[in-house]
Amino acid sequence: MARALALRSDFSAAELRRLARRSRDAAQARRLLALGAIYDGGTRSEAAQLGNVTLQIVRDWVVRFNSEGPDGLRDRKATGPMPRLSDAHRQALAAQIDHGPIPAIHGVVRWRLCDLGQWLWEEFRVSVSMQTLSREVRSLGYRKLTARPKHHAQADGAINTFKKKFPATLAGIAREQGLGLDAVEIWFADEARIGQKNGITRRWARRGTRPSAPQDQRYASTYIFGAVCPHLGKGAALVLPFCNTTAMNLHLAEISETVGTAKHAVLLLDQAGWHLSGDVAVPDNITLLPLPPKCPELNVMENIWQFMRDNWLSNRVFQDYNDIVEHCCHHWNRLINQPWRIMSIGMRQWAHGF
Repeated sequence: MARALALRSDFSAAELRRLARRSRDAAQARRLLALGAIYDGGTRSEAAQLGNVTLQIVRDWVVRFNSEGPDGLRDRKATGPMPRLSDAHRQALAAQIDHGPIPAIHGVVRWRLCDLGQWLWEEFRVSVSMQTLSREVRSLGYRKLTARPKHHAQADGAINTFKKKFPATLAGIAREQGLGLDAVEIWFADEARIGQKNGITRRWARRGTRPSAPQDQRYASTYIFGAVCPHLGKGAALVLPFCNTTAMNLHLAEISETVGTAKHAVLLLDQAGWHLSGDVAVPDNITLLPLPPKCPELNVMENIWQFMRDNWLSNRVFQDYNDIVEHCCHHWNRLINQPWRIMSIGMRQWAHGF
């Protein structure tokens, strides 16, 4: 039989009872009172009866109390099982996600959890469940996000070069207009085609099912000529039947009316033919600034269109052309009435953070 351990001598029964009264941890208070009974000359069996535990547990309390004092009698968080992935595994996993799959090698064009699990097994002989792998991937800061469009023929470094030069370009436009930078509004413009042959977006549904959504095969459509000023949360748009220079002129006139008094707008837009045609009538309070070719990710309007399609304009059937126009007008006005949403979607560090 194991020899009884002596309690440390720098505490007394009265002190343990005082600590028990002040403790907000019921389990710690019960253990302090049990050890206090031993300090008073009671037996270990009496302490076990007082604490409603076995003699071995009382011995464990004594060991912890002698080693750590009263704090040693608090409940400790269970360590749980050893994680399946080490830090080296996590670093390799993050590098593989960032690099992306090689279709000819991995057989897929995007990583799924099952693909990453197979890769971990092939590389490290580590088997991880989908739930555990999902938790690990999320803890590394990854989320499943919609991919940003990138043109296959985009010039290397075109986006970074444009961003670096943008402050100087904006300052040069302000000097030409005889204005300070605070009098320049930064706008983004683009067009979106909305038609009866509509898109279908993701939606919540029960696992194992495939939800359905209405889809039309007719071809009536119209165009939203839209522009926003993210810094001020305002915008201007026209819903027009054609996408040409005449429609562009009407849109520029609409934007001009929305620009603030004594302000000048720098309008960033892509290099479509009807944007930069010699027949485009640019108002005096607007300067057109073409974006680099094949760089749609620089245009805030791409994100505006994505938001409107995903939340307002998809998964529905339009009865006719007038119905399309009515919905486009209604939802653009709905966007304009939410300036905070325009700011949230459209603010960019490279355009507004200097």
